[in-house]
Amino acid sequence: MRKTLVVVGHGMVGHRFVQAAIERGLTETHDVVVVGEEPRPAYDRVALTSFFEVGAKALSLLPAGRYDDPRVTLRTGAEVVAVSPRQRIVTLNTGEDLHYDELVLATGAYPFVPPVPGKDLDNVFVYRTIEDLEAIRKAARKARSGAVVGGGLLGLEAANALRQLGLETHVVELAPRLMAVQVDAAGGRTLSRHVEQLGLTVHTGAMTEAVLGTGKVTGMALKDRKSLDVDLVVFSAGIRPRDGLGRGADLAVAERGGILVDEHCRTSDEHIYAIGECAAPGGVMYGLVAPGYAMAEVVVDTLLGGAGTFTGADMSTKLKLLGVDVASFGDAHATTEGALELVYSDAVAGVYKKLVISEDGKQLLGGVLVGDASAYGILRPMLATATNPGIELPENPEDLILPTGRGLTDIGLPDAAQVCSCNDVTKADIVAAAAAGTTTRAGSTCGSCKVQTKRIIEDYYASQGEVVDRSICEHFPLTRQELLDVVAVHGYRSFDQVVEAHGTGRGCDVCKPAIASILASLLGGHVLDGSTRTLQDTNDAYLANIQRNGTYSVVPRIPGGEITPEGLIVIGEVARDFGLYTKITGGQRIDLFGARMEELPAIWRRLVDAGFESGHAYGKALRTVKSCVGSTWCRYGVQDSVGLAIDLELRYRGLRSPHKLKGGVSGCARECAEARGKDFGVIATEKGWNLYVGGNGGATPAHARLLAGDLDTETLVRYLDRFLMYYVRTADRLQRTAPWIDALDGGLDRVREVVVDDALGLGSELEAAMARHVGGYFDEWRATIDDPEKLARFVSFVNAPDVPDPHISFRDARGQIAPADVDGPVVLGSTIPVGAPR
Repeated sequence: MRKTLVVVGHGMVGHRFVQAAIERGLTETHDVVVVGEEPRPAYDRVALTSFFEVGAKALSLLPAGRYDDPRVTLRTGAEVVAVSPRQRIVTLNTGEDLHYDELVLATGAYPFVPPVPGKDLDNVFVYRTIEDLEAIRKAARKARSGAVVGGGLLGLEAANALRQLGLETHVVELAPRLMAVQVDAAGGRTLSRHVEQLGLTVHTGAMTEAVLGTGKVTGMALKDRKSLDVDLVVFSAGIRPRDGLGRGADLAVAERGGILVDEHCRTSDEHIYAIGECAAPGGVMYGLVAPGYAMAEVVVDTLLGGAGTFTGADMSTKLKLLGVDVASFGDAHATTEGALELVYSDAVAGVYKKLVISEDGKQLLGGVLVGDASAYGILRPMLATATNPGIELPENPEDLILPTGRGLTDIGLPDAAQVCSCNDVTKADIVAAAAAGTTTRAGSTCGSCKVQTKRIIEDYYASQGEVVDRSICEHFPLTRQELLDVVAVHGYRSFDQVVEAHGTGRGCDVCKPAIASILASLLGGHVLDGSTRTLQDTNDAYLANIQRNGTYSVVPRIPGGEITPEGLIVIGEVARDFGLYTKITGGQRIDLFGARMEELPAIWRRLVDAGFESGHAYGKALRTVKSCVGSTWCRYGVQDSVGLAIDLELRYRGLRSPHKLKGGVSGCARECAEARGKDFGVIATEKGWNLYVGGNGGATPAHARLLAGDLDTETLVRYLDRFLMYYVRTADRLQRTAPWIDALDGGLDRVREVVVDDALGLGSELEAAMARHVGGYFDEWRATIDDPEKLARFVSFVNAPDVPDPHISFRDARGQIAPADVDGPVVLGSTIPVGAPR
């Protein structure tokens, strides 16, 4: 006889429970009814801040709005107000009763708001749900500045949200440092410097006394400090378990809140379970998603008659806050008796790393990483715990955090090492899945373990005598580097020639853009010329970045960030006349959003006539070379960083490469241009220039490492020419400079041998290749608007070129015109009748 299982709460943990129930066959015997209070299905609350960039649909964990299994019923926008254990019913706010045989409470937590005067004023918010963010965004349109109360994980996420909304932002934290639970004092100082460099003001050791105002917020009073002039306040001062249903049902609760559960996550009622933040296993509430996922799996296992137990959780965490990598794992505060601390700190680069090791120096007990957490994926599985001795540390454990260290790829992980803490996936799980041809959830939540997971899979296949196929795609049994070599050697000038000689089929959206990039790197020419036109991806095909609603952004080049008042006026007039949203980018340029395809040539014409050219924001090419003001204006500057940045950007503009490239030039060691966060970075010294390479962002951010020091300008440019052309010729498709260097046999030392020592005798050849690029450069925008054939591409409808796309509309956003959300992206190339329903 089938049973009924009711799940109260459809957040990330509730959704994970239902997924596990379906996958493991629990729905063969149970009908599952899920009741979610929010008006939408579960979404990725960990990535909540990205809502402003990607929208609600992109965050959804259940885009279809329902489960494929017909035995699962999802009811959103419904609230359970009471649980009656004796009758085994739950009562909804509509008065409806639902019977259950087994009940799972996954009600999560609620934001804690301290009882300060003014907390109920208008423009006071919490930061927990998409509805909260929608309300904050609406209020921010009429606000100038805001404050976030709380400098922990969620507080910094909330601060990032206010920053994205264009508000002057304050972070108020009662503790003496940010993220006091996760990082130590030195790590907190490094994090604060990063946050303040982004324009936020940090107030640590500050107590909020009151929110000021009558009706709505006009300020915030701090104890023993000057009041803040703000008109919007977000409380993100921690969370409390939502255990009200448990209390109302007379279930046992922990002293500090949370429904008490045993190792099977069963409450004091044998038919009721609690998982996630509302639960308190052993009296402890876990505020991270990974322990909630583990509890969900345990309950499914218990209901299936298994022996799974929850005896605690790894509270290690790695995340990016305001663009800053932060990781904390194990005994981060060195509370273990006899623990030793190894610390590496680079105040200029904004990097702080600490390892906590055992007294005998053999075990890793914990650590803190701020500014560069690229080693987290390997360090965390090495961690020693009460039940796992971990991996014995190398003879010189400082190598694990020093930038010149030998790297960690040769340290073998034991089978029991937990690679994915979010989903509790071990190395053995990954290897077993690879052997069986199945999958795990490793890397599917926060993504920090993707690189390590890929390496384990490749190592497994190699150990089985298999050749790991690194072919670019199914149409070519070649890597990108091999494709570049055959094109260069045979002198191919079209995709058809390459595929006929070395591939099969007609190509795909992987190999076509890659070969287009190779042809552009080797031959030059316009990307919209002849047969190469059909190879381009959407951005290159229209020389502009397509946005999520089908409009395009236009980014003119502003070398080194230097611009005249007349140039600023032209950009402002173009934005005004075409109704475009303007945004100053992190690369010292101005991005113009919301252009329709048919408007692009007219916009380019205005910009080109004023002396601007394409900034190649749409291409895998050089984007910018950022600079500080250098010795021209700054009293600390020792070299002309602006002049060099302009020269380098004009030299390397239009250089097509395996991935986008960014550079930076700082006029002194204060590093205001953040040059060590770029693919190539130059920092001035009293004697010349230091050249750093291999820094970039992306999924695994990395800081650039010193290639050569105290160079004169001529030598610097020569080394940069060699470095960039070496990268273009040997990197894989979509491989940034940092992983490219790491993948080379010898790493940075190999790059130094080729670029500085010219060990392969390629120096002259690489320099000549760059000289050909520099001599053959032309502006793609100008070349397009001067060519009627190319211009013919820029119409919404071939048979009605003057009719604008009806699916694109605009709305006001804080005084500027911004593209509105539409119901799904506009599909390029589709034919939609004018007046079709949206």
